[in-house]
Amino acid sequence: MFEQLEKINRRPAPYEFYTTRMLWDDVYVSQRMLELHLDENIELASRTKAFIERSIEWIVSRFNIGTTSRICDFGCGPGLYTNRFAERGAQVTGIDFSKRSIEYAQNAAKMRNLAITYHLENYLDFETSEKFDLITMIFLDFCALSPTQRTHLLRNFHAFLDGSGELLLDVCSLHQFETTAEFRGYGYSPAHGFWSPAPYYEFQNIHKYDKEKVILYKHTIIDHDRTHEIFNWMQHYSPDTLAAELRENGFTITETYADVAGTPFNADATEFAIVARKS
Repeated sequence: MFEQLEKINRRPAPYEFYTTRMLWDDVYVSQRMLELHLDENIELASRTKAFIERSIEWIVSRFNIGTTSRICDFGCGPGLYTNRFAERGAQVTGIDFSKRSIEYAQNAAKMRNLAITYHLENYLDFETSEKFDLITMIFLDFCALSPTQRTHLLRNFHAFLDGSGELLLDVCSLHQFETTAEFRGYGYSPAHGFWSPAPYYEFQNIHKYDKEKVILYKHTIIDHDRTHEIFNWMQHYSPDTLAAELRENGFTITETYADVAGTPFNADATEFAIVARKS
């Protein structure tokens, strides 16, 4: 038992383990994730409905979205943004590797008679000869990737954007990193908790990596039949460090906001958003 607890609480090297896909492939957990996506009142898997509506209004105005706009949403989930872009007349592509989410998005688009192109695949593997006027990556998805993955994705963004195209994404702030404390704890969940339909014990670890400005949110789930681990890595940025990473991959930040609804930048906020163009 002691050795098992030592393993649970061990600090791994940054990005030593990567389990993001489990959230979307596991039959039970993927259904719970979709439910969180569709809950209009909480911000766990997506923004609240009120924020999304405000965000859409700002994006449509800021990027002059209309019938000639070509938009690609990376990590589109169940289509909370893509459907709304299409309703404004844009030509929309959505990419996500969650089968449940893509099926929901496709059905929602069909019910609204919206012609949206959805791709069920890992957006890191996405290839296309199309060019886009706007690429979006919303709700901190960019921060969940390793440095190698981010570099690969930014180079693809550079190739996929038209000459005057723009990139919109949001990230975790350095202020959030500095105000988050490391943590170790555990709890018990009866049947049909978030991680399993069976009763389970959950060990939670928050590890901070000061040099990399990365936080690991680790969950170890132990039920009657198995033990499994979930590693959620989150990179944190200042506007300067994000600008440097984008610059290394061919982008220049042109605008900085507090969020993807165009709120003025706030250095004390937990996140911020940027608009970037190809250098």
